[in-house]
Amino acid sequence: MTSRKISLLLADVDGTLVTSEKILTERACKAVHRLHRAGIRFAITSGRPPRGMAMLVEPLALDTPIAGFNGGVFVHPDLSVIEERDLAPDVAKQAMDIILKHGLNAWVYSGSEWLVRDANAPHVERESCTVQFQPKAVPDFGSALQKAVKIVGVSDDFERVKACEADTHSALNEHASATRSQPYYLDVTHPDANKGFVAGYLSRLLGIPKEEIATIGDQPNDVLMFKRSGFSIAMGNASEEVKRQASAVTDSNDDEGFAKAVERFLLEKAD
Repeated sequence: MTSRKISLLLADVDGTLVTSEKILTERACKAVHRLHRAGIRFAITSGRPPRGMAMLVEPLALDTPIAGFNGGVFVHPDLSVIEERDLAPDVAKQAMDIILKHGLNAWVYSGSEWLVRDANAPHVERESCTVQFQPKAVPDFGSALQKAVKIVGVSDDFERVKACEADTHSALNEHASATRSQPYYLDVTHPDANKGFVAGYLSRLLGIPKEEIATIGDQPNDVLMFKRSGFSIAMGNASEEVKRQASAVTDSNDDEGFAKAVERFLLEKAD
């Protein structure tokens, strides 16, 4: 159990808060409600679009801003937009060119739409089940790149995704954030749309010092928020690289790792 004061827990969603089958367990819900009762606020951030987190609002009694697209869009719990950060059109086009050059499938999120070129491509069906809405298939992305909040490169060739991440980061540098939200997803967003920015944003908005923020996640893009918090927890299903950069490690998301982390590291003293 951490000895420091914690006033907010910021959690990743996929691979962390929910199981591999995208289930929010009863134990995880109870853990969040216990945080509420202990006076510890709870917030979520994800590469998902805000609509893809709507099903979590009621069971978790969320009352904090929700950070969709890794901070590309902040919304109230009723999904009304607080603020949005789009990619610059020329940056979006360059990112798309790099993704296609590496042979990855591409998705574009623009406004409330999820656009794909092939509805039968890998991970489209599973993603639609996860976010609980269907993409729109288009012959090309055209004007959507003028107002893209997130572009995703998708491939089951993990090394190819990793190489595309490195090339995108090198080419776009400070003009975009390019990180893997899963081994098969490369998320390209506005340079301020990353989970480190989310932690800082919530710190300022809620008046909570970063030293009193705990973060929990499983992917390399979660390390950015680890570094902006006072206490960080890596999931048991995280890579060794991610685990090394966290303050503590819990069990996997399929073994109640989220709930166990809350109970073990945050609640004993609070209760």
